[in-house]
Parts: sequence; structure tokens; C-alpha cells
Amino acid sequence: MAALGTTSTAQPPGSGLLIIERILRDRDSIWRQIGEERDLGKLTLQMLASSVLALACYGAVLGASHSPAQAGLSALKLPLLFLMTLAICLPTLYLFNLVFGARLQVRQALALVMVTITVTAVLSLAFAPISLFFLLTAFSYSFYKILNVAILTMTAFVGLKFLTSGMHALNAHTARAAAERQAQAEAAAVAELANPSADAPVSPAPAGAAEVVAGTDEGKAAVPAASVSAGPAVQPQPNGTAAPVQTLPAYPPRQPLLLPDGRYAFPVAPPLPATRTGATVLPAGERPASMTLLHVWILLFGFVGTQLAWTLRPFVGEPHEPFEVFRAIEGNFYVNIIHTIGELF
Repeated sequence: MAALGTTSTAQPPGSGLLIIERILRDRDSIWRQIGEERDLGKLTLQMLASSVLALACYGAVLGASHSPAQAGLSALKLPLLFLMTLAICLPTLYLFNLVFGARLQVRQALALVMVTITVTAVLSLAFAPISLFFLLTAFSYSFYKILNVAILTMTAFVGLKFLTSGMHALNAHTARAAAERQAQAEAAAVAELANPSADAPVSPAPAGAAEVVAGTDEGKAAVPAASVSAGPAVQPQPNGTAAPVQTLPAYPPRQPLLLPDGRYAFPVAPPLPATRTGATVLPAGERPASMTLLHVWILLFGFVGTQLAWTLRPFVGEPHEPFEVFRAIEGNFYVNIIHTIGELF
């Protein structure tokens, strides 16, 4: 099966918790593997382990502003936040693409979104020393909360950029696979017309459908399709005169025809018109995923994630408040962020 490049049977670089290195250094091999649906279960588990560990470490940094108990709780809640958002939004991405006839498989959709979460998680962990630095040197609850929201927002944008890049690569793979299937179907049709079975029924032909190859023991000569399908034609003779030639049906018959001069005419299948995959309407289930739908889904993913984060709060515990597992649901995430920014100024 064709892939996003040359298919390799070698073990891909990077495994386990180091899958992020492979994603960042050799992302084309990730897109190729997802397009070919090779070992997606193993790949997804590697990304899951890497992202859960990274998010747990960063969650502990968030909760460290309050107490060790809050740090431990945030280490559990931050991976849960991303995985619950994935569970809520993934069916929408898959089913809507399915409705619009995309070839996207559920395992491919899961792997692509897991790439996004893994990149977001590991890049967030890379910012953990900066977050700890401000926690230890210039702690302000409002500033610390805004700082970490900004870190998670920035890393999420980078992760979503990987998602759109991966979907573009997967669509290119789907288009190439469709082009290959179309070329194979055309080749099979040409072979069927050029080498028909003796008992196959004769089908009506399109206008100007065929040309005939006239053959003798010495060789073969092509007779133009126009002379076959447009009525009486002439056959040049060695002495320069012209003799009528039997008019042949436009569509190649199933047996060679005997011409008046004793030669046989062998049917030749007409070439099929060239088509471009980009201009061909592919059948449902064979089409690339909709990028417009993906962008709408990204907005949905962001809204669900922020609202779920507001529901699971606190992640950054306010120092003067008692330890809480969850807070009462009131207001919303966006109003609270605007209010916190206002407190800083």
C-alpha cells in the first residue's frame, strides 16, 4: 500500500516516554504510520504514557502554590482534564467526518488528537522551571494563575498546529491512495477491453471509442478509429489505388475480423480520458477529512476544555483558602480570567 513516502519496515526511532522526541524530530514518520494504520495501538499507548506523566508533573507545580495535598491532587486532575476533554470531543470529530464521507478511521482520529495532547503536555512541562521560578521569587496568586493559563494556552496552540499539520498529511495520503485505486481500476478496464473473454457480452460503445489493429504475418498496422466508426473508409493499396474497407463497429468486437484483403483486424481498447484526483468526486468513505470541520472542532475542543477545567478547579489553590477537592460551580472561566487580570492592574 502506498504511504506518505517510502514505507520502511525498520523500527521507528523513539519509543515509550521518548515518543515526543520522535514527534518533534521525525513527525513525517508519525503521519506516515497513522496514514498506514500501522501499530496505532502501541503508538497511542506510548503517547498516553508520555502525556499523563508530563501533565502530572506540571499539575504538581500548579498545586505547589497552596500545599503538598493540593500539588498531589492537581497532579491527578490535570491529566484527567485532558483525557476527559478528549473523550467528550473525539466522537464529534470522527462521526461528523464519517457523515461527510471522509475516510478517517477512529483509530487515526484518536492518534492525531493524542499527538496534540502529547505535544501540549511535554511543552507545558518544559515551562515548569519558569513557573517554579516565579512561585519562589515573586509569588502573587493572581499573577501565578494568569502565568500558568498563558503557558497552557500557548502550548495548546502549538499542539493544535500539529493536529492540523497531521490532518493535511493524512489527507494527502488519502488522495494518493484514491489516485492509485483509480489508476488500478482504469488499468483493469483497459486490460479487460484489450483482452476480452470470448463469452463476454458486447456492450454499446461511446462515440469514437476504438481503433483497430490490422495484422498480417509480417506485422500489424493501426487503422484509425474514425475509419472504423464513421462509415465507409478506404485502405491504401501497393499500386496507389484505394479499395473499400469493411466498416467495423465502433466498439471492439470479441473476435478478430477478416478484412477484404485477407488480413485480420484485432480490436484495441480506447484510452480512457485522463482525470485528476483533485477534480474527481470521490465516493463516500473515500474522501479526505474536511479541514473546515477540523477548525470548527478545534474551537469546540477549546470551549469544552476550558469549561471542564472550570468544573474541576482548583488547580492553583489560593493560599488563604482551605484545601478543597472541588469548588462550587459559579460564574465561568472567561469572566474569572478577566476579573483576575483586572486585579493585577
